[in-house]
Amino acid sequence: MEYMMENRAKRYVLLVGILCSCAFILAWVNTWEDIRRESAKITSVSAQFSQQKHMQILTKPLVSKGLFYFQTPDSVRWEYTSPIKSVLLMQKGSIKRYTQGSRGLVEDASGSLESMQIVLQEIGRWTRGQFTENEHFSATLKGGKGARIILTPKEKGLASMISRIVITLSPDRQGVIKSVKIIESEGNYTLFEFNDVQINRKISETLFREVG
Repeated sequence: MEYMMENRAKRYVLLVGILCSCAFILAWVNTWEDIRRESAKITSVSAQFSQQKHMQILTKPLVSKGLFYFQTPDSVRWEYTSPIKSVLLMQKGSIKRYTQGSRGLVEDASGSLESMQIVLQEIGRWTRGQFTENEHFSATLKGGKGARIILTPKEKGLASMISRIVITLSPDRQGVIKSVKIIESEGNYTLFEFNDVQINRKISETLFREVG
């Protein structure tokens, strides 16, 4: 059971990073209706991201960097460029993951990818701004300039792995999420920060099918 919950929590870390990136909504919001209305305007997103893993046992965080692409309704490319290259592709219900090996990027054919189907289900909700309909998290909105969305796990098992998730919207630029902080416990958290965000820009379909 603990092993299953750990794997599930890891999936949610990835899910949150991807899906919060998909929800690049208006920076000045006060209601859930504001979020749903502005989310409906998003057709594509591309951005650079950095991921910092903070742990009490580490003197400095573990840092990863990468690129993110999203196109409605459910096409996603989540690519780590450093320190180890890997690519996750999702399109039309198909999920593929590639990791760096001795022969370059090699597809992961393990059955664990089936569990990522939950990501596709959630993408449709989050990109439409439907945070309050999420069966796994309770959502609280703190509106205004530099608004925040706080997600709290509903399930006891998941809550033992993830305390809460804080999505901070940019106070300076409309349509941009500033950061996503996944808090596991006191002093242990993962922080995603986004920059060079492009919204509703034309993205080639090949990015969601090919790793090259």
